[in-house]
Amino acid sequence: MLTAKQNQLLLFIQERLASSGVSPSFDEMKDALGLKSKSGVHRLINALEERGFIRRMANRARAIEILKTPDNAAPQRGGDNVVSAPFGQAKTPSAPSAAGDDSFEIPLHGKIAAGTPIEALENRDSFVSIPGAMMGRGDCYALEVSGDSMVEMGILDGDTVVIESVNTARDGEVVVALVDREEATLKTLRRNGQFVELVPANRDYQTQVLEADRVQVQGRLVGLLRQYH
Repeated sequence: MLTAKQNQLLLFIQERLASSGVSPSFDEMKDALGLKSKSGVHRLINALEERGFIRRMANRARAIEILKTPDNAAPQRGGDNVVSAPFGQAKTPSAPSAAGDDSFEIPLHGKIAAGTPIEALENRDSFVSIPGAMMGRGDCYALEVSGDSMVEMGILDGDTVVIESVNTARDGEVVVALVDREEATLKTLRRNGQFVELVPANRDYQTQVLEADRVQVQGRLVGLLRQYH
């Protein structure tokens, strides 16, 4: 699911390619979307590329190819490991569940709707059983991973990650980060002065460097579940 700005930019690029055959410049994108700086455009372009909607041509200036639009075929590549679930404080049982003496049930949330406050999206109708050893020290919840931006850490598209609800994290920890209160992503956190780096584990993707006040830590990775079919 795209944010409103991501969708707006994708449509603008598509229209410009259809009319002139040349993708718009960053300045033109900035003006079309009413953004204050080109850094906002850069972030949107990265998000669209990681989600498989566009591809930038190597060694060619202003060369962008549209791979898909939100209402057509499935992705041609994985996405941004944007966590496909709302997340927030979720209380875990105080005792093991019926799933087993050493198992706990934690909420498995549904897909996140971009731009909607997280607290309004919590869905506790679904649960997943996890080993007690996988529990963090605080409240935990589960998220379904969408995309391939963390594959080099063994986090694959379709995996279920177990997240401990925290609002701070140490450098080098894999966190659920909320960017500009609308875009959730699973990345390794690094701090660099007044900036925060969200680092993918896939050499095809670029590190996002953002002002610290634009990033909110929503949790840290404490476990991973995978089903084999």
